[in-house]
Amino acid sequence: MKKLSAVVVVAALLVLAGCGGGDTKSSDAGVGDKEVATGGRLFKTADEETAKLGSDAAPGAFPRTVKHALGSTEIPAKPSRVVVLDSGELDDVLALGITPVGMATTAGQSGVPSYLADKAQGIKTVGGISELNLEAIAALKPDLILGSKLRANDLYEKLSAIAPTVFSIRPGFPWKENFLLVADSVGAEDQATSILNDYQKRADEVKSKVEGTPTISLVRFRPGQIRLYGNLSFIGVILKDVGLPRPKIQDVQDLAVEVSQENIGQAAGDWIFYSSYGKPDSTDETKVVNGNLWKSLPAVKAGKSARVDDEVWFLGLGPIGAMDVLTDLEKLLAPKG
Repeated sequence: MKKLSAVVVVAALLVLAGCGGGDTKSSDAGVGDKEVATGGRLFKTADEETAKLGSDAAPGAFPRTVKHALGSTEIPAKPSRVVVLDSGELDDVLALGITPVGMATTAGQSGVPSYLADKAQGIKTVGGISELNLEAIAALKPDLILGSKLRANDLYEKLSAIAPTVFSIRPGFPWKENFLLVADSVGAEDQATSILNDYQKRADEVKSKVEGTPTISLVRFRPGQIRLYGNLSFIGVILKDVGLPRPKIQDVQDLAVEVSQENIGQAAGDWIFYSSYGKPDSTDETKVVNGNLWKSLPAVKAGKSARVDDEVWFLGLGPIGAMDVLTDLEKLLAPKG
């Protein structure tokens, strides 16, 4: 069994990017369940370090200087041509009513993720999230580039030469804080707060409809890997917001724990939700879920396992994806009647 903090998975993420986590130093230093009492916010933040980023400009006022993971960036006017470098930033800007002019894609995608297809069409692609095409980005003449230090640290200077660039520390785990940073960059702070308050109200509603407190196991099949996702992940934050506990092995301050096929029994929980990253035939999902060890898990035997949409549960990384996860949780866990 191997715990996967972001220090362990950074190299893998640069080759096969999946759901983002944080490096050990930053995630250990800033993790908490601190409720924000200012600005009329009902939601909770998960990472104090990331929450320090942003601008102190008046809401919607430009020019403004935004503090971010790699320094400070001056944004002279409200951006209208935005390029996003990951699925989280894509979700974020679409949630704010902004259609970017360019986007990077993740494995298995050639365009907008399916759960966002009704909200955006015609966005130009600028390479993969770990293989950005700088010429394609420059050709779009952006006035803002949004990404993260984890994904594109080495390209920051070149990207900044193209347009004002704002980087979060890492994608995934601090998704609410990242959303607020994006909102700061485009002058939509109040709108973002309203969206996150609506999210928390919805999370509370889902919590009220779930009987008891079933433990939720999260299994994600990746090429050559099987991961059980922990608290420092997009979906881990959502489950905590709903008040759904995790099996002991997954109730950890890490992105994920890696297990072998032979140890798939460690995925046990009252409910098991699973998916595959990338093309299904590139992972061992079919082999595992058709195997006797998987079928012997109590949740599977009780009909309490379900395949979920990887693009939403593990790659959504923003408020639109989070709300879709809440809808799924209600459908799967709330009593029918």
